Amino acid sequence: MKILNTPYLRLDLDILKKNIYLMQTIANNSKLKLLPHAKTHKCAEIAKLLIKSGAEGISVAKFEEAIFFMNNGIKLIKICYPIISEEKILSLIKKAKILKAKIFFVIDSETGFNNLRKISNKLNLLVNIYIEIDVGFNRCGLNYKNPILSTLALKIKKSKNIILKGISSHAGFIYEAKNIKEVLKFSEMERLELIKVKKLFQTKGIDNLDICIGTTPAAWTQKNYEEITEIKPGNYIFNDLIQKNIGVVNWNQLALSVCATVISKNKKFLIIDAGSKSLSSDSGAHGSKNLKGYGLGFPIKMKPNNKNALIVYRLSEEHGWIKNKNYNINIGDKIIIYPNHACVVVNLFRHLKVFKNNKYYKSWQVGARGHS
Repeated sequence: MKILNTPYLRLDLDILKKNIYLMQTIANNSKLKLLPHAKTHKCAEIAKLLIKSGAEGISVAKFEEAIFFMNNGIKLIKICYPIISEEKILSLIKKAKILKAKIFFVIDSETGFNNLRKISNKLNLLVNIYIEIDVGFNRCGLNYKNPILSTLALKIKKSKNIILKGISSHAGFIYEAKNIKEVLKFSEMERLELIKVKKLFQTKGIDNLDICIGTTPAAWTQKNYEEITEIKPGNYIFNDLIQKNIGVVNWNQLALSVCATVISKNKKFLIIDAGSKSLSSDSGAHGSKNLKGYGLGFPIKMKPNNKNALIVYRLSEEHGWIKNKNYNINIGDKIIIYPNHACVVVNLFRHLKVFKNNKYYKSWQVGARGHS
């Protein structure tokens, strides 16, 4: 039996496949293209599993992620991040041509458009783009009322080598939701904002666009996908305490955890060998509410449940403090910890230790880690 040194990142393959199947079913039933966001897993094996299960392609955040996944055989990639560097644009287009991959850029400025146009005209190659729409998150994107939006769309329409593929958004404020009812409210706000943009573009003679919305909470709960053609959730393959806290998933849908060892104990705390360099100090994405500590733990053979969860109360770089509930846990015992935010935790590990039927199966490299 292989000995796994702690802390290690534990992936339950059975739950992973279940989550993939459920989301693909949602997409299929609503006739949606599914482009899962790979910033969550950064793993070639998982990307290939998603494509094999029916995903149209993948989404990525950064230039280096796009390069990594193209090099690993992924043929359709949407870069959901404004790439404005001419050098990066040139590298991506050349790499895609060599590997016969299809890439989509996302822009929200005339600077981004001008640089893409310059490179595409220089190479005399067609480039597909989405315009990022700000639906109220105030991060990237152009608001429906911003006059630059129409100006940019018309410039794209008149350009030689730039093709407007669609519009896309990220309603990050959905993580402020307290429950499923609020998730549905926020996701419907996102959908309606994109429909406004679609109708605006139609008045300019621009039609037949893909309409893409994102976020895992919305994808798990949204019922009305009218006029939406594409979704790009990422976290759903693993899920985490953020998703569970909102109420969109249960314990049996959490595929990712960190296995740690109790290395010391006292009356108040169990001290584990997983600190901020393993669990991260993330207390919740984009305004998530009511999360306790930096993860919830259980003795390795205990089924996770709300009542018996051990709170990771405090972190230093290499240590974690867990409130001692007198479960007769001793020094040397293993603890399974479910992280608040799976995406940032994955980026801290070189490998995913994959378990099948609750037994160690194999190791998958987190090959795109660090490209953040």
